[in-house]
Amino acid sequence: MEFVWLLISLVILYFGAEWLVGGASSLAARLRISPLIIGLTIVSMGTSAPELVVSIKAAMAGQSALSIGNVLGSNLFNTALILGVSALIIPLTVKRQLLKVDVPVMVGATLLFLIMFLDGKLSFTESIILVGLFISYMAYLLIVSLKNKDTNENNDIIIRIYKHWAIDVSLIGVGLVGLIYGSDLLVDNAIVIAKNLGMSEAMIGLTIVAAGTSIPELATSIVAALKRQTDIAIGNVVGSNTFNLLLILGTAGAIHPIQTPDINITDSLFLLGTGLLLWLFMKTSTKLGRFQGLIFLLAYIGYYVMKIFVK
Repeated sequence: MEFVWLLISLVILYFGAEWLVGGASSLAARLRISPLIIGLTIVSMGTSAPELVVSIKAAMAGQSALSIGNVLGSNLFNTALILGVSALIIPLTVKRQLLKVDVPVMVGATLLFLIMFLDGKLSFTESIILVGLFISYMAYLLIVSLKNKDTNENNDIIIRIYKHWAIDVSLIGVGLVGLIYGSDLLVDNAIVIAKNLGMSEAMIGLTIVAAGTSIPELATSIVAALKRQTDIAIGNVVGSNTFNLLLILGTAGAIHPIQTPDINITDSLFLLGTGLLLWLFMKTSTKLGRFQGLIFLLAYIGYYVMKIFVK
């Protein structure tokens, strides 16, 4: 029965995130917020809302391995699997903004987390630093967007504006409720399944929970690739990864200091490696092609083969 509720929770998470992103994007466009801010902040933050709720709930319950595993697993899922599948659908155009600012910030955030978590702990002070860096990054994006509000670099982002602002607010509210309820179902049933299968909290966080909370990113990026809106496909992933590492882990650690021996340095190094690989691909080519997409997919499969068979 837990598997049935797990599937139901994934459906609720998906539609909750869709409504949240739709309402927030429409409201932002109505208020004339730039497409850059919508693509890199509202959309990516909206699709990362499930990770936020799951990780904070897990942290409050003292389930540190699940909280950390959810974020690391989600980021790996985003970079290796989502970008891999998207690049196989259509080559993804690399935008200068992503190459010079957003991907380096994502890689830097991953490296910073790796250093902070070398002792298997994320303290209150370290968590506050992560949140502060996230606020600074968002402020920087806002300033850059306002300075370049006339640029056409991100004008291919298509946003549906609803007839009235009340619809925007209602979608945001219903979406948040769906995310909170769906995340409750997901965490509770995932833990039961993990125990029945003899899996550790860390492993269930790195697999089932991570994949489940990344469904909004998966749907957004694949649909964007199919519509040839490749900047959304990449920007959604990069923005979500930075949001996960800085704000989600920072908030979770500030609520309850995180400590677990079940997430080792190999997990963080593998995530850092995929980020550096993405950066390298972007620096050497103006597109992420099908070959690069295949490499990401093979890396994703290889990581979980290692986790299952290498003790």
